[in-house]
Amino acid sequence: MKNSLIPLAILAFAFVAVLPASFAEEYSIALPESDDGIPGTGMFSPGGERFKARWTERRTHFESRREEDKGALFFVGDSITQGWGDDFNGQFDGVKIANRGIGGDTSRGVIYRLERDVLSLDPSGVAILIGTNELGGGAAAEVIASDMEVIVSELKKHSTEMPIIINTMFPSSESKKRPTETIQEVNRLVAAAMKGDPQVVLLDTFTLFADENGDARADLFPDLLHLNPEGYAAWAAALRPLLATLGYVETEADDFEVEEGFESLFNGEDLTGWGFRVTPPRRKPKKPRPDAPVWVEISEPENFDGKTESSDGRYQAIKGRLVVTTPAEGRRIQQLWTQREFPNDFTLRLEFRATPNADSGVFIRQPQLQCRDYILAGPYTELESYRPQDWNELEVVVTGGTARATCNGELLEEAWPVPETGPIGLEGDRGQMEYRRIRIKENK
Repeated sequence: MKNSLIPLAILAFAFVAVLPASFAEEYSIALPESDDGIPGTGMFSPGGERFKARWTERRTHFESRREEDKGALFFVGDSITQGWGDDFNGQFDGVKIANRGIGGDTSRGVIYRLERDVLSLDPSGVAILIGTNELGGGAAAEVIASDMEVIVSELKKHSTEMPIIINTMFPSSESKKRPTETIQEVNRLVAAAMKGDPQVVLLDTFTLFADENGDARADLFPDLLHLNPEGYAAWAAALRPLLATLGYVETEADDFEVEEGFESLFNGEDLTGWGFRVTPPRRKPKKPRPDAPVWVEISEPENFDGKTESSDGRYQAIKGRLVVTTPAEGRRIQQLWTQREFPNDFTLRLEFRATPNADSGVFIRQPQLQCRDYILAGPYTELESYRPQDWNELEVVVTGGTARATCNGELLEEAWPVPETGPIGLEGDRGQMEYRRIRIKENK
């Protein structure tokens, strides 16, 4: 039930908090007359009486929900976030969640109001989508990325444990003064600035919402700026795997029972039966690229029996799911292998779920079968039954020296060559991948 709004006249001129010394000494929930003393370098607000009224109205509403929103997962942003509403269309039922979006807001506006609207309420996590308004106002990519760094810095000052999710800037259109090239540059700069920070997770919502030209998908963005209900559903689905890993959703263990004749390769509770194998050294490139993936080389085998995560924390057993977490480096390529090898013919079944554009693989004795967010990352882009950001079943039937692979019953590979024996492996590259219900039936 929504709280009634506190009268605007009372709160618009009330001093409500004292910010850190880097800010002005005091501030009102009303829009400041000047950006003097406000950290950041970008546009503070689009100006105009309409925005001033919206800012005060929204922040008055936030004040009315302070007790209700304490300890929530906070979504911070502009009109795209605001458009989700306080109940987020019911798409995160069971999660204590708070909407701190203001239509027309900018990264620097978020910096100004972050302490009172979010941090003072001890958030359990923060998800951010911001930047499109200052881009539309002519800001350079470097300015927007710089202000995003300030936002993250303030969040990290508050807590070094609180998860931070950055949704990459959505695509739009040149016609909206938001060219694709500049948006991609903002996203690249933000990713570079956050590289190596395990507290920050980047979700590739640009690729999720871009059409073949890199502009906003017209079926999800009627005005090429704002989402329709189908767009919000797609965004919620993209976030769900991350929220599951962070413990907000899917908190009950999977109750799946293995079919007769099959045996489980993953018990759902820990990584028993799995480990790292020695990897051959890779040839170093003559000219390393700053965006090149990190290739993990293992010099000694590791056994993870009884452990809930790998030694580097990348592979985790969570409530029946074997999660390959989003790498802090952007791309981090490594494999987790079964301790056993499988010389007999077999049928392997598992389910996988990928965040947008995530890249991974399943190794059959040794060769890699691409296992990804197929529609966005390929190579099987024409699948009709693939469920984006949901669970999909992969089945691999090995007979002799070949394998037949299907996804939800659709053919991926008909006669794929495989060695005579070898282990089963899972890979992590970019994005988050999850596996569950991993089971095998050997024909002995």
